[in-house]
Amino acid sequence: MAYATTIEGTRFTFPDLRRLLAKATPERSGDQLAGLSADGPVERLAAQIALADLPLKTFLAEELIPSEEDEVSDLIARRHDAAAFAPVSSLTVGAFREWLLSPAADARALAALSPGLTPEMVAAVSKICRLQDLVAVAAKRPVVTRFRSTIGLPGRLATRNQPN
Repeated sequence: MAYATTIEGTRFTFPDLRRLLAKATPERSGDQLAGLSADGPVERLAAQIALADLPLKTFLAEELIPSEEDEVSDLIARRHDAAAFAPVSSLTVGAFREWLLSPAADARALAALSPGLTPEMVAAVSKICRLQDLVAVAAKRPVVTRFRSTIGLPGRLATRNQPN
């Protein structure tokens, strides 16, 4: 299935979901070298607009990597919780972004929704979010880790150094 949008009289068409997601991704040198990136900021914007209008259900109907060919995709498909997905199943990617930024998307709602989302749905919404949006949504779902110290508590700034 092809996806398309028009910006100032120019029609941008993306032949499949894989290319739509690739073209909507912020510019990265690795994507450019692989020939996956948008041809410029206007094409990237067009892909992001087309992606924002895409129903979330599309990611369940059109697998990026067929589950018959990939064990991870198969596991994701088998573990998908349709009941958890139900509250957002009628939303587009753009409407899902708005919902995530709304007060309705609190820690409890996000925890309940988690089993109903696929990695592709999460990736799609992240491609149309600003950095501030990503920070605001992440702050709603605190993750506290404990080892020799505690990281992730509200009101505390912490870093984790990992030598590589």
